[in-house]
Amino acid sequence: MNDTKHSKRSSVSRRQLLHRALALPLTLSAWSSLFKPHQTEAQVSIQTSAVSSKTLVAYFTRSGNTRVIANQLQRDLKADLFQIEPATPYPADYEANVAEAQREKESGALRPLKNQVPQWNQYERIFLGFPIWGTTAPAIIRTFLTEHDTRDKVLIPFITHGKYGLGNSLSVVREHAKHAKLLKGYSEECDQERDTMESVDKWLKKLG
Repeated sequence: MNDTKHSKRSSVSRRQLLHRALALPLTLSAWSSLFKPHQTEAQVSIQTSAVSSKTLVAYFTRSGNTRVIANQLQRDLKADLFQIEPATPYPADYEANVAEAQREKESGALRPLKNQVPQWNQYERIFLGFPIWGTTAPAIIRTFLTEHDTRDKVLIPFITHGKYGLGNSLSVVREHAKHAKLLKGYSEECDQERDTMESVDKWLKKLG
């Protein structure tokens, strides 16, 4: 009789221990989430160098050509890196993207940013990278310069383009960063999506 009672008590005790053991990781997880530092989208979007940098490389890209240059600048200059992104992404389809960019160019609309640069005031030199869209700077670049105070900043553009050069993109930068010191930048002709599409189209026609 006593053995039976002892066995029942032992069984209950083991069950209680098991429930407590299973609940413990959940409890620890809940507490860790409470004390985990909050990470904002803006903090995620910027890559900081190992040392405190006064140089920022900010870039917008679609096909990735501008990103290649931006990454090299960050590495060589030990700068911070920020990707300029629109709050509403541009269309993934190239032709749809071209059409939307043309509407923004004609209307002069500003495209809202997904994030602004955190601790913007700490930077003295800004390398600003973007591709040429429709012979000018994309609308998102006008937004970026409008929403960030470039007064007393040194601004250095780096631009990727197709067959038609820089268009009026430098005039756009000057207009929207009137109080910045604009230095001579870098430009490079890069492979374009349209060229790839035309090559694929020729290939498909040969296939019949």
